[in-house]
Order: sequence, then C-alpha cells, then structure tokens
Amino acid sequence: MVARYSRPEMAAIWEPANRFRIWFEIEAHACDAQARLGVIPTEAAAAVWKNGDLQYNEERIARIDEIERETHHDVIAFLTELADHVGEPSRFIHQGMTSSDVLDTCLAVQMKQAADVLLGDLDQLLTTLKERAREFKLTPCIGRSHGIHAEPTTFGVKLAGHYAEFQRCRQRLIAARGEVATCAISGAVGTFANIDPAVEAHVAEQLGLIPEPISTQVIPRDRHAIFFSTLGIIASAIERLSVEVRHLQRTELREAQEYFSVGQKGSSAMPHKRNPVLTENLTGLARIVRSAVVPAMENIVLWHERDISHSSVERVIGPDATIILDFALTRLTSVVENLVVYPANMLEQIHKFGGIHDSQRVLLALTQHGVSREDGYAIVQRAAMKVWRSFGIDPDNPDAHPELSESDKAAAQHTNRLMFFLACDDQLTAVLNRDDINKLFNIDSIAYHTKHVETIFKRVFG
Repeated sequence: MVARYSRPEMAAIWEPANRFRIWFEIEAHACDAQARLGVIPTEAAAAVWKNGDLQYNEERIARIDEIERETHHDVIAFLTELADHVGEPSRFIHQGMTSSDVLDTCLAVQMKQAADVLLGDLDQLLTTLKERAREFKLTPCIGRSHGIHAEPTTFGVKLAGHYAEFQRCRQRLIAARGEVATCAISGAVGTFANIDPAVEAHVAEQLGLIPEPISTQVIPRDRHAIFFSTLGIIASAIERLSVEVRHLQRTELREAQEYFSVGQKGSSAMPHKRNPVLTENLTGLARIVRSAVVPAMENIVLWHERDISHSSVERVIGPDATIILDFALTRLTSVVENLVVYPANMLEQIHKFGGIHDSQRVLLALTQHGVSREDGYAIVQRAAMKVWRSFGIDPDNPDAHPELSESDKAAAQHTNRLMFFLACDDQLTAVLNRDDINKLFNIDSIAYHTKHVETIFKRVFG
C-alpha cells in the first residue's frame, strides 16, 4: 500500500518482520508441544527458542528472500534460514506440519491484530460522533428524501444515526474477528496423520486463537470472506457519512463543511474554492476496500482439500483493505471532530419554501376531521403547488415563468405561505375554520417535528 494512505501501526502488521516473527512462534510453540508428547527431544525444543528467537532484521529478511529465489517456496526458505541459527536440532522443526499450517495460522494472527487496530479506530470515531451528536442534538435542519426537502429533523439526529451504524459495524467486526481467529496445525489434508491434535491446541492457546474444528489442509475461506465483507460494510458506512458532508457543503446549502485550515488552497485555478477533498477521498478509499469483498468470496471455492489460488489474492487484499480502512476511519474521525456547522443556514433552509414541510400535518388534521385521505391529499397538494408558484416556479410547466398573481404577492408577505393558501381554500375551510388553522400552525413547527428527539437519543446512546 502506498505510504500516503498508510499508518505505521497497521502497516507494521503486514511487514515481513512481523510475518516471520509469527511464523517462528508457530514453529517454536509446536516444538514445545511435540516435546511434551515425547515426539522430539526437550532440548531440541529449547534450542529452537534459544538460538532462533532473534530479531528479524533487514539482514535476516534479505537472506530468506535470497533462499526463496532459489527454492521458489517461502516457507522452505524461512525454515532453511532458521536452521542456520538453530543448528542440528532444526531437524525436529516442522514435524508433521505442512506449509498451510504456518501460513493460515499466521494470517489468522495478522487479521486478529488488524481487527484490534480497527476496533480502536471505531472506538475513537464513536466517541467523536457521540460528542458532536449531543452538541447538535436540538439544532434543527431539513430532512431530505430523494434529495428533496421532506420534514425537519436535527443535525444531532443525523449524527446519531451514523453513530448507531458504526456501533453495528463494531459489533460485526468483533464477530468477524472471532471468525478468523482460528489455528490449523493439522498436517497434509488436515487429518492429523503425522501430528497430534494436542499440538494444534497448544499453538492456538499460545497465540490467542481457537483450533479450527475441521481443516482440509487450509482453514475454510468462508471465515475470511466474512472478515472482508465486514470491512466492506464499514467502508460503506464511512462513505455514507462522507457523502452527507459533501452534499451539505454544496455552495447553495453550506449547512456544514470540512474544516479549511489557514493556508489551505482549494483549487489551482479558482482561489475562492473550498472543496470537500477529505470526504471525496474517503469515498474513493471506500471503493478500494469494497473491491476486496468479491475476491474474498471467490477464495471460498478451492480444488478438493486445497489449492493456492487464494494465496495471491490474500497477499494483496489483506494488507490493502486493512491499511486503507485504518487510514479512512482515522481521517473520518478528524473530519467529524473538526466539522464546521452552520445552524443559521440550516434554519434558513427549513423556512426557505414557505412552510411546505408541514404538509403532512395538515393532511393528518383533515383526516381527523372526517375527510378521506385521498381528498385531504388533493387539498393540501393544491395549496403546496400554489406555494411553489408564489416563488415563480410552476411545477407542472418547468419552462414557464409565471407572473405572480395578487394572491401570490399576498402570500409572499407571509412566512408560512402554505398556511395562507390553505386559509384561502374553500374546500379546506369547509372542514377547518380559521381558528382551527391558526391553532394547527401556532404549534411551533420545529418543536412539532423534534418532540421525540430525546427518545431517539435514549435509544441510541442509552
């Protein structure tokens, strides 16, 4: 993975030094178990730890790579280099094991390590989302469906929804971590013909894994598919929040925007630009993480007890998906923490179109007064269309530029144009008199829509 999108802690998990260290521990713990069973001499197991437990520095890694260029086999290259340090007792290393025992168990450890880093990232993001959701708990903003004004909500409720989604992501990642944290030391085709299952149990315990119930020389790849699918879902959650920020930052809205630091430049051509570059970047990174899901699914199907078609895939998607997701979660936390919010612009958007966001309230009031839903809908829709025309917009004829009628001009003097046109509708006033209409709209519009915010917050945050 390119350094631009890498953070040191996660990148180190996939470095050769960490991989070879895990390989060594697998082999050394297996020797300990073999010695307890009397399969190899106790002193041989001790010699492995004493002589082989060395740092995997650049020199050792280079030597392993050199041997692999001759053998074309990474595990054999590793074992050959290890034997140079252990000496004669090295003949007891890898007794009854096969390469997949080392490779698959190591991958399980690395994915577990990666999951732990990602869980820490999620915890930081959740903390930040909770703080900002509470900050804007009662900050009203317009809700949108299909990108069109719907009814008011609050910016805190928006953020609380994302918090709940990432909380679910965290729970899924914990489950996925458990799925992949299995150890296989079962030998060729997984039958334990040349190695006692007690060896697998011991290695698993030492590495914080559980024994794979049944391996076919490889750990079943449905486990890995769940892991990478979970990463893909987390990436989609990142993109969903990123797209929300990108939309709210649009010039005609400016309800919220990414923090723009002193000296930052938005465009090489247009000095006025402040672009949502961080959240756009997160959208792109999410696509890369999701691209690992299909290959992980296809890795489930291997020939008979094993083949290595999965190996090349995992050498790429393992590091790439986890490193990018680690970077993306950290970047998103920073975006949320530093997000600039404009409550006044949010309030302006709510009141921008003459109260049409209250159309459902009127419809429900009519049905409560004996009007059929169909007739009530027609009454309110007719008034809503007049509101649009009072703004010089003809919804039924977008190419027209209607002149404002006298009633349109009168409506323009009212903050709630919907209420004005409803009060002029004979069919409505036959059901609701002026006092009924005034009473309906005297209830603060925003308070009406946000009266259950506290209930929502209790459900999300407890």
